[in-house]
Amino acid sequence: MKKHLILLLTTLALFIGCQDKAPKTEKQAVQEKSVVDESAGGGFSGTVAETIKVERYTYVQVDTGKEKIWAATPEFHGQVGDTVVVPEGLVMKNFHSNTLERDFELVHFVGAISGAGNIQEMSQTPQMPSGHPPMGVSSSEGQIDVGKVQRAEDGKTVAEIFAGKEDLAGKQVLVRGKVVKFLPQIMGKNWLHLQDGSGSEGTNDLTVTTTGLAEVGDLVLVNGTVSVNRDFGYGYSYEVLLEDAEITVE
Repeated sequence: MKKHLILLLTTLALFIGCQDKAPKTEKQAVQEKSVVDESAGGGFSGTVAETIKVERYTYVQVDTGKEKIWAATPEFHGQVGDTVVVPEGLVMKNFHSNTLERDFELVHFVGAISGAGNIQEMSQTPQMPSGHPPMGVSSSEGQIDVGKVQRAEDGKTVAEIFAGKEDLAGKQVLVRGKVVKFLPQIMGKNWLHLQDGSGSEGTNDLTVTTTGLAEVGDLVLVNGTVSVNRDFGYGYSYEVLLEDAEITVE
């Protein structure tokens, strides 16, 4: 489930990072008029009826025999007439593409579409486009050595933010930690996971939203507003979230 959630978020991040109007590049902006559809998201199969290639992304219309459904994936090498399988993904209603100047009633965002001519497997996480910061993995998987990060002066540890969440809700806090995961441009923000060696499972990983940039492994000083029990729908809910944060890479 955790890997599937990461895949969905990454896919959406890649796509949102690649939407724009000419003459800007595809990755510079997005018109945020679409909404997540919580009622649909299961996979489907059919025949490719149409493909539209934009910078670093491809729209694929699939004819299931009953209806034609649009999907979007970071890389697709199939052709019209190929039989394909679209896995479960994130569904956006009333999606507007500024680049194509076109509205889509429904688009399934997926990491990959399997089928003839497509080199990606459904189980693989899509590669980040060049120029995007790398997406990290949890330090619990042995990739990032967090150690014990020194608490920021006048700041809180990650564990203390979780423990005092009710009193801290709506207030700004300062926290120092290492970036163990980074997901760019989701709902107009960059999302990162911060750990400092404090806390245990469930209270040792703080999610942060920001317009700033950082790379996995960076030691950062973060100043943001504490939000509690934030629910964005489609299963994306957070017990504690540090929002609109300013980030300083140390």
